[in-house]
Amino acid sequence: MDFLTVKALHIIFVVSWFSGLFYIVRLFIYHREAQDLESIEKSILTKQYVLMEWRLWYIITTPAMVLTVVFGVWMLLLQPAFLDLPWMQIKLGLVFLLLIYHFYCQKLMNQMKCERFRWTSNQLRIWNEVATLFLVMIVFIVVLKHSLNWISATVAFFILALLLMIFIRLYKKIREKNNKNKSFEELD
Repeated sequence: MDFLTVKALHIIFVVSWFSGLFYIVRLFIYHREAQDLESIEKSILTKQYVLMEWRLWYIITTPAMVLTVVFGVWMLLLQPAFLDLPWMQIKLGLVFLLLIYHFYCQKLMNQMKCERFRWTSNQLRIWNEVATLFLVMIVFIVVLKHSLNWISATVAFFILALLLMIFIRLYKKIREKNNKNKSFEELD
């Protein structure tokens, strides 16, 4: 296979991998919130979330991760000079951290399957944004390569992280307000 074909396959599986990472943590949030429901609803939803998480993880997300790595390594074998470039070294460092994120998500999934819920739904919402930050950093590094102003990129990254945290807190307040209003409506 030529370099461009391998690169295209790499990009396809990166998109699939990130889709799985984004959705699995959303399922964790819903799974965690189901634990606060009545017994029958909790039981039904918990079984469904465990099944959905397993299918997403082992049929889509993990195979996409493996194929992303395979095609990424293949590209480096076809163009070994890339390993000498600073942007590639930074990208590979971020990919390594993303792999740690991936396997930590698997650990969370296994804990939830065993009914060990150590994280709140709000903490999981924050955890979900970590994958977003990885995506933004990796894409900017790959696209901008040599023209990237590292100081500006670092400042932009921290601004994005701050904006995500503010958005998560605002969303939490809106949810709490809506839940409070529902409680009052039920009392009427």
